[in-house]
Amino acid sequence: MRRAAKALLSCVLLILPVGCQHETQAVHAVAVATGLKVAEVRVVQVPSASPLVGTVRAEESASLSSQVVGRVTAVLVREGDMVRAGQTLVRLDDGMARASVTQAEGTVQAAEHNLDAAEAQAALAVSTLTRYQMLRDQKSVSLQEFDEVSRRSEAATAQLAVAQAQLTAQKAAASAAVTMEGYSTITAPFAGVVTARHVDPGALASPGTALVDVNRAGPLQLVVTVDESLLRDLQPSSALPVSVPAAAAQLITGRVAQIVPAADAASHSFQVKIDLPALRDLLAGMYGTTFVSASTRAALLAPQAAVVAHGSIHSVWVVDAQHIAALRYVAPGSTMGSDVEILSGLSAGEQVVLSPGDRELGGMQIEAKP
Repeated sequence: MRRAAKALLSCVLLILPVGCQHETQAVHAVAVATGLKVAEVRVVQVPSASPLVGTVRAEESASLSSQVVGRVTAVLVREGDMVRAGQTLVRLDDGMARASVTQAEGTVQAAEHNLDAAEAQAALAVSTLTRYQMLRDQKSVSLQEFDEVSRRSEAATAQLAVAQAQLTAQKAAASAAVTMEGYSTITAPFAGVVTARHVDPGALASPGTALVDVNRAGPLQLVVTVDESLLRDLQPSSALPVSVPAAAAQLITGRVAQIVPAADAASHSFQVKIDLPALRDLLAGMYGTTFVSASTRAALLAPQAAVVAHGSIHSVWVVDAQHIAALRYVAPGSTMGSDVEILSGLSAGEQVVLSPGDRELGGMQIEAKP
């Protein structure tokens, strides 16, 4: 009996440390987060000038309206459609205009017939006057008869001049009628893209009311307002860094195309147009930022996707050398493409988690995916 108890005690003593060891390992086990990406915080040289925000626009744009009052019968384009120069965009009811053209053409034909008759009368009167001049020289007609023939010739010549003037006036009226009929068709002034459609069939068009907006195809420009104190740093064709977040993740290079020579009297600022390179995602209407000064400064940049905002508080999840995540509060500055400047809270070279969402990652081991 005593020997069995000793054996049992020995087994308990042998098992006890093993159980404690497993319990200790369970306490120190670290949770693992997968499916996340990390990025490095880096220092980049950026322009030191204050940013100037502007709007991306086409070099040429047109807001097309009707020159006459008329009912819209067809709108043949929508926003985003590419159009060629001269392509029909909108049609108006042209019933009255066509009737006016038909009437004017009939009047022209009548005036042409009157002119033919006046020319025949004038030719007859001239030939008759010539014969009477010969008879007068031969003393075969009286002076009274000759004077009557002479006056009829002058009247026929005057009637011919009237007929010619009437034909010219009727042709001008017909041309005006054709022009008015042409106003019933709204065409594209140049090749480009439709940016706005303001009417639908059935609407009443009137002069000055926009129907369709068209931007000329080709490179776009960033239009900004520059204070007069910065003009000395600008020259035509000079290169400027430009940020258009919706179209490019990185800074792009634009060139000054035009400095409008007239200043705004109230703000003492000038409009500057900057040519932009052709980018697939660059569209008119986007906002962009440029920097006038050529000097640069060192900025600490982190991806915007790493910064989590809770009201006015911003934070990131920092991954240490052992791949363990810890929450860090930061002070963000201005955005630069897909990055944001970090004013405090991070150091260059640190790794931050991208798009963490609302996950609680504190103390977890991050297995970053490539």
